[in-house]
Amino acid sequence: MNDFKFKIDGKDYTANVVEGESGKLNVTVNGKSYEVEVPGHVAAKPTVHHIKPAVAAAAPAAAPVAAPRKASAGANAVTAPLPGTITSIEVKVGDPVKAGQTVIVMEAMKMANNITAEVDGTVKNILVQQGAQVQTGDALIEIG
Repeated sequence: MNDFKFKIDGKDYTANVVEGESGKLNVTVNGKSYEVEVPGHVAAKPTVHHIKPAVAAAAPAAAPVAAPRKASAGANAVTAPLPGTITSIEVKVGDPVKAGQTVIVMEAMKMANNITAEVDGTVKNILVQQGAQVQTGDALIEIG
């Protein structure tokens, strides 16, 4: 994920770019999302959880995604501001984070939404997985 700030004809714009499936880019400019194809752009190699078998007689049922858990007492939890699907987790357990830093990207209402840390600290626990469906107020990440 990359964030960009730029001006066109003196007007400020902010863009967030996330690589999607099949080499397409999900670009959010000033809150409006677009799916973009860039000629000559080569998609990053997929991670292990994106690899699909080359030949399969029948597609196996998708593994269930664990439901979000509640944060432990005393931890600062980053919570879902609205219902949606987790599309990207930008941090790992043990990573230092700053207030305002994007820690999760979730899709809600057909838009990519950056979910940010509210406090400085260290990621103590990640309570969701990519692909999880979350509801408003669900704890996503614990920061200690």
